[in-house]
Amino acid sequence: MNHPHFTRRGLLAVLSLTTAIAFSPLGAWAQDKETIKLGFIGPISGGAAQQGLGARNGFLLAIEQANAGDYPYHVEGVVLDDASDPQTGVGAALKLINDPDVVAATGHWNSSVALATIPVFNRAQMPFIIWGAISPKITEQNFPEVTRVTPTLTNENKPLAEWAVNDLGAKRIAIVADTSDYGTANAQVFGAYLKDAGGEVVSTELLPVGTTDFRSVLNKIKSSGADAIYFGGVITEAGLLRKQQLEVGLDDIPLIGTTGFYDPEFIALAGSAAEGTMVSYPTAQSNPKLEQLNADYEAQNFSEPASPYTKYAYEAANILLAAIKEVGIDDRAALVQAVRDIKYEGALGTTTFDETGQTEVPVSIDIKIVKDGEWVTKGE
Repeated sequence: MNHPHFTRRGLLAVLSLTTAIAFSPLGAWAQDKETIKLGFIGPISGGAAQQGLGARNGFLLAIEQANAGDYPYHVEGVVLDDASDPQTGVGAALKLINDPDVVAATGHWNSSVALATIPVFNRAQMPFIIWGAISPKITEQNFPEVTRVTPTLTNENKPLAEWAVNDLGAKRIAIVADTSDYGTANAQVFGAYLKDAGGEVVSTELLPVGTTDFRSVLNKIKSSGADAIYFGGVITEAGLLRKQQLEVGLDDIPLIGTTGFYDPEFIALAGSAAEGTMVSYPTAQSNPKLEQLNADYEAQNFSEPASPYTKYAYEAANILLAAIKEVGIDDRAALVQAVRDIKYEGALGTTTFDETGQTEVPVSIDIKIVKDGEWVTKGE
């Protein structure tokens, strides 16, 4: 059944997207093609902006490459800022679904924002691919419109826990996380996998998002005999935690975590205390398309460096473009199904989705460590 938004292609959008960025050169050749729009939502301001800007650029690069080739539509990218805030994210989602030219979208680094917006895309029957947020709850809801190209926090925490016990030699680990869905899920999942790997959780502390003083928690950990601290939150709190860890004399045990704080801003916040911090980083298996993406990104001379999520947003955009090319834009249900059923060979390898919309690309990890003020791959 056709959705009404797809039957009003000739109408002008009545909504002014003041925070949007339209990205694609309008040449005479483009005027012969019908114009469609793809939406992007992510944190392009605030503490997580580097993650969002790198992802945005990957998204825009995919669109530019489609327009430069023989793609059957002229594609414009609409970029909206969610500022890592669920309410702002919902407002951005509503702007996209109320623009009759927006066919599909991709979004979000923060799980809390994704959990707030996916019901919006579900009600609108608009295909929506998650490029960054990793809470298992996102795909567990199994909205037909929602898929995800990045691994979940489960995929990240299992190999990290096994590495911590078997390679780092940290058998006794103190867990600190925030009380968001993301933080509590990280604490639970990492703790379970740590026990499965033969380790022990010596303490678990869940603190509100925005906590600035971790000293009392750290002093408790100091007397617990922990071999390491696992932090299940994101950048700002991680930087403060690490800085205060050294202030209370816990400089002899490492801080570990997942990609939630794999960001130069963590190093800026923690300063010299950041040295030795380690995180897991899901690695896309090297392939010619990934290498080409990296080269194309460099050649584009974006103002921002690539982020860990550039390749995921690039892939999300290309999957949407491939599905649109396959089934067109007039039957939204068919487009939703085409995304779910896709087998896409791209920068991430071969992407398919399971029965809940979660990527089935196998996950392997590198360990990233702060060395001489920069994130580097451990052992290189």
